[in-house]
Amino acid sequence: MKLQDKLINSFEKFGQSLNGCETDSLRTMRTKGIEVFKNLGFPTTKDEEWKYTSLNKSIKRDYDFGAEFSLDITSEDVDRFLCAGIDSYKLVFVNGVFNDSLSNTTQQDKFFVSNLKEAFEGNSELFNQYYGTLADVELSMVGLNTAYAQEGAFIYVKAGAVVDKLIQILYINSDSSRSMMNQTRNLIVVEDRAEVQILERHQSLSDEYVFSNSVTEINVGNEANLKHYKIQNDQDTASLVDSTFVKQGAKSSALVDTFAFSGELTRNNLHFEFAGEHAEAHMDAITFLKGSSLVDHHTFVDHAVPNCQSFQLYKGIYDEKSKGVFNGKVMVRKDAQKTNAYQQNNNLLLSDFASIDTKPQLEIFADDVACSHGCTIGQLDEEALFYMQSRGIPVKEAKAFLMFAFAGDTLKNIGIPQLKEQLVNLVARELKVDLELN
Repeated sequence: MKLQDKLINSFEKFGQSLNGCETDSLRTMRTKGIEVFKNLGFPTTKDEEWKYTSLNKSIKRDYDFGAEFSLDITSEDVDRFLCAGIDSYKLVFVNGVFNDSLSNTTQQDKFFVSNLKEAFEGNSELFNQYYGTLADVELSMVGLNTAYAQEGAFIYVKAGAVVDKLIQILYINSDSSRSMMNQTRNLIVVEDRAEVQILERHQSLSDEYVFSNSVTEINVGNEANLKHYKIQNDQDTASLVDSTFVKQGAKSSALVDTFAFSGELTRNNLHFEFAGEHAEAHMDAITFLKGSSLVDHHTFVDHAVPNCQSFQLYKGIYDEKSKGVFNGKVMVRKDAQKTNAYQQNNNLLLSDFASIDTKPQLEIFADDVACSHGCTIGQLDEEALFYMQSRGIPVKEAKAFLMFAFAGDTLKNIGIPQLKEQLVNLVARELKVDLELN
């Protein structure tokens, strides 16, 4: 049976397994999601937004859907995938199930760091107010997630509060006996004048195939500040479709940084919407691939109101038979005067077999704006390499310095020294050099 048919046929049984532990509105939302997926199916390369990325290999496999708790995971297994040397709140999900013993959650007067199930049971009014309000259920992968999602992170920061620690969200798959498909969901609410920093990672511990379809909804209030970092450095048997929807209020600041290093297939859908004036959004990413990995970055920034700014800087380094995709669109609507939008995608190809498809786009209906976009595709500068070698730097180290200099400005907005050090070390390891690159 095809995976699509299996998912559709299993939906009724899944609903029964919930034992009525959901509201009528949530049940209606789930039903709409599966109907959308039933009508659209998995995206194909015939869809314009998926023109360069095929899911065929991933969806031909047979996956289990049932999340099960694992007792085999230890704190040592978890710690090596977290940002070290920093005190943090932690939300750890093992094989799709929240693991309380490995997590460090909190429910204070000023903010909550918990999981979706706990939010639904203990904060149902707040949950119902925000859940499903941003994610576009008319998209097939979002519809599928909406139909099946029941686990994920819930982060709520009240007005004026500042979360005192980094929040780390870790999804681990440890099942070595079966291939798994996970539908994870994050709900993040940052009220007016509040601040929070979040680090998210999906990680497999086994060589079994894993397909994660993740959706994140982020509400950023007026004058609020959000920083959300994503590390994507998974096994070659792991596929991830990650859809993130961000809505910003007036004078708010939001940053989503993505660091992609490996995985069979990764698709990042990032949708920003400005709902208040004088808001600012930053999207930075470094992609460093080898083997036959594929990473597809899709961004959409909706400038619906005046006086907002958005900045996108996506850089990619591709080796061996790896492939990258960048499709970024900035929409400036008729009344969005004084918009400032910048979009840049720069790429290095280190192999004759590596490739990149890039498509930066601007759609502007206002006349008083400052918007620019561009892309570059090239190789390492031979003259710069020769110059460095002539001063005694070996060719391997010279290439590493040039590539790090190329990628380095994507790290500039990281405000956590321990996280910045970890990412610098990751890049250095990918470059296969032992250098102090601080």
